[in-house]
Amino acid sequence: MSAGEHPFFFTWTAQSTARGVALTGGDGAWFTTADGGRWLDLGALSYQVNLGHGHRRVIEAIKRQADALCVASPSAVFPAKTELAERLLAMAPPGFTKVFFTLGGAEANENAIKLARWHTGRTKLVSRYRSYHGATLGALALTGDWRRPAAEPVLPGVHRILDCYCDRCPFGKTLATCSRECARQLDLVLPLEGNIAAVFLEPCAGANGVLVPPDDYWPIVRRACDAHGALLVADCVLTGFGRLGLPFGFEEWGVVPDLITVAKGLTGGYAPMGAVLVHDRIAKRYDDHVLAAGLTSYAHPLGCAAGVASLDVYRDEDLFARARQLGPVLGDALRGVAARLPGVTSFVRGKGMLWCLELEAPAAAWKTFASELAARRLSLHVDASRGTAIVSPPLCIGHDELVDGVRALGDAAVAAFAKGSSPA
Repeated sequence: MSAGEHPFFFTWTAQSTARGVALTGGDGAWFTTADGGRWLDLGALSYQVNLGHGHRRVIEAIKRQADALCVASPSAVFPAKTELAERLLAMAPPGFTKVFFTLGGAEANENAIKLARWHTGRTKLVSRYRSYHGATLGALALTGDWRRPAAEPVLPGVHRILDCYCDRCPFGKTLATCSRECARQLDLVLPLEGNIAAVFLEPCAGANGVLVPPDDYWPIVRRACDAHGALLVADCVLTGFGRLGLPFGFEEWGVVPDLITVAKGLTGGYAPMGAVLVHDRIAKRYDDHVLAAGLTSYAHPLGCAAGVASLDVYRDEDLFARARQLGPVLGDALRGVAARLPGVTSFVRGKGMLWCLELEAPAAAWKTFASELAARRLSLHVDASRGTAIVSPPLCIGHDELVDGVRALGDAAVAAFAKGSSPA
């Protein structure tokens, strides 16, 4: 069915060329389509299906909650709401004492902006050029990719710094020769710009190319924020709940932020839900000040139930450890794909279950690659404009499923990019 025959918009695309995927269900790392197809989901749909498809435990929890309490006011108190907040705070580093619930990641970042401004009395913000923080106007203002210019003017007062893009260092350095200019620039930008309320960073830039920072990047950033009175906000919407092998992506680098935003894997995609985790040094202000923030579906019962059940699954199926174990397997498999493409400039980078294969190739080759992936019924995140193929499968994927899937991805890449070669 063509886009024109649907009564709704397709996102992030021209409608005349949009082709939707007619999903009918799924199981584990696979989803099914109306034409009888069974696809290996190497992208976790929109990076949210950490638990896999069709997980009965989460589905049944949502059903039970719907039977018991399906709708609630924002100020309502009920068991799933309390339990989800308590368990999120127990997962967070020491000192986090409050949770503000939202319907997704963009709203989490919007409310983190407000909390940072109120706490500091400042108005400006800092983010990175290659970043994604959401599609609402405040979150888009933080975002550093093609989505922001289309919506400008957006929230004023956001300033960007260069990225930790180690394969193509914007400072012309290598890891061996650099002084971490990408992190140390904050010591220049924050005082020169002045009035900075917060620095918003993804622990590892996700959809914009999986830019993994050097080990000392986050500690340098934390020190700069402390020195200049800015809060540090860790946007873990994509990198939370095991995507990098830990509950929250920033934990890989041993730094504690002031605010943590989460969504996506919080419910495994089974219900809309996001949250801001708030450190006590910020939260205590609202003991005596009005918190001028709220949402009609704040802490919706079905989202809370899905969140509690998801946390149970992460724990009982040990999915964070599984992501750590399979991460090197995924990385090695993608390096094997790059090795099958002699003469093509390539980079492979990632951590946990979030990896990127970057290739220098013409647009026509990327179009062929997309067709080859579809022929093999492989779903992942391909962006010809960035030259990236991002693999971020459900954490429950089996070892052999993962290896076989990336091997098939390699066959598609050879067919599209390797001159004079054919799939092995």
